[in-house]
Amino acid sequence: MNEKNINKLKLNTITPLMPQLATIISGFLIPRLILKYFGTNVNGLIQSITQFLSIITFMEAGVGSVIRYNLYKPLYDKNNYELSKIIVSARKFFRRIAFLFLGYTLILMFSYPSINKNEFSHLYTAILIAAMCISYFAQYYFGQVNQLLLTADQRGYIQYITQAITIVANTIACAIMIKMGAGIHIVKLATSIIFLIRPIFLEWYVNRHYRIDFKVTYEGEPIKQKWNGFAQHITAVILESTDIIILTIFTTLANVSIYSAYHMVVYGIKTLMATATNGIEVLIGNIIASNNIKKLESVFSFTEWAIHSIAGFVYGCTAILIVPFIMVYTKGVYDINYNVPIFALLITLANLSHTLRLPYSIIVLSSGHYKETQNSYIITSAINLVISVIFVKRFGLIGVAIGTLVSMVYQIIWLAWYSYKKILKRNLWYLIKQLFVDVVSFCTMYFIGSTLEIDQSSYYAWIISAIKITVICSIVLLFINFAVYSTNMKKIYYIWTKKHSREKTR
Repeated sequence: MNEKNINKLKLNTITPLMPQLATIISGFLIPRLILKYFGTNVNGLIQSITQFLSIITFMEAGVGSVIRYNLYKPLYDKNNYELSKIIVSARKFFRRIAFLFLGYTLILMFSYPSINKNEFSHLYTAILIAAMCISYFAQYYFGQVNQLLLTADQRGYIQYITQAITIVANTIACAIMIKMGAGIHIVKLATSIIFLIRPIFLEWYVNRHYRIDFKVTYEGEPIKQKWNGFAQHITAVILESTDIIILTIFTTLANVSIYSAYHMVVYGIKTLMATATNGIEVLIGNIIASNNIKKLESVFSFTEWAIHSIAGFVYGCTAILIVPFIMVYTKGVYDINYNVPIFALLITLANLSHTLRLPYSIIVLSSGHYKETQNSYIITSAINLVISVIFVKRFGLIGVAIGTLVSMVYQIIWLAWYSYKKILKRNLWYLIKQLFVDVVSFCTMYFIGSTLEIDQSSYYAWIISAIKITVICSIVLLFINFAVYSTNMKKIYYIWTKKHSREKTR
């Protein structure tokens, strides 16, 4: 790999963390302010509406990932004609989605109060939905295709930096307006307007730096396997959206608020892990495009181990610390009990399973195996929906967490098996060994951490406890990996020492 590609990989690995870190911080601050100034039910209402609006991603039908896959080859070959055909076709598709979304939003404005009868008037809820939908429309009308193009061309850092800036600006603006006494409708309208900045900037950037012929003509569909990403996409939408929708329909907005508080933590971690692999996904896509099988095997092997090890460590700490954190976070909020440890463990395990599937999902999507794997995604969606709907009536929050966990365990096993046998032609022993190490590592960390007392009196006290837990979990992780994966640990040590020796000689 030449220095230019290494630099791009670094940029596309580091910069995605910027908007995600900003999102996590914003996700802590803004809901906390909403809870304090507007109450649990308003927070639950906003979280619920957000999930209903995010159903626009369902309309995308998985075409986004297929478009990115189709962009790798023309970008690698510098074929502007093929590139233009794909971009033009993609823009037509996403603009149709944008207008479908407008129709969906109008229906939602009239029907949502009937779905969940609450203390808020029909007009109050409808105006809030309208205020929140603006940024979604702009993203899909002229923003989504530009994001896909930049990511496929290893220039994702452009959109990530812009996204981070808009998130920070929005957080500051919302905090100021809430403390000044602005109504929730004004706050959410301001959010939508601020988030218009990014798609406008990306449109300008793409038009300036790419020679896209928007008048290009073509016969047939230039985006191969256009609809074969549908099953994968349905699964993603169901896993991210339906828990809150099911809770909204079958339980209360208070349950939605509790779910959102815990989901805020595990989703932030899961998103950080996923975005940290963006550079790897693009790298693997380019390796596959160059047909370098030996390099693919090497990169995948190390990536798989790294993702499993880091995810096990991060979620092991999370499982121990999440309930004490939520107790500190909701201190002073007395209208509902946020102490639900069984739900916390289940939702953490579900998101750990979702993260562990990343290396296999990357291989499948980068190889274009959409049609071959779509049935497994459909089964995953069905498992999640059926179990969640059945169990939510009896177990509430725990019911939807069980549904998500069972479906994700099924999917990681199936995707890992498929990647090993059908794409990489690898011995399954490597997979069994890795999963066994994952279970031992997580259980050891959780057992040791659960015996320790965690101070919940303040953020400062919680941070001190979190540092102790992190050190203990780090020792467990290092011990197990040195015992089982000594070669990989030595490789990291070699890379680290080589980097620092170069810096000293400069």
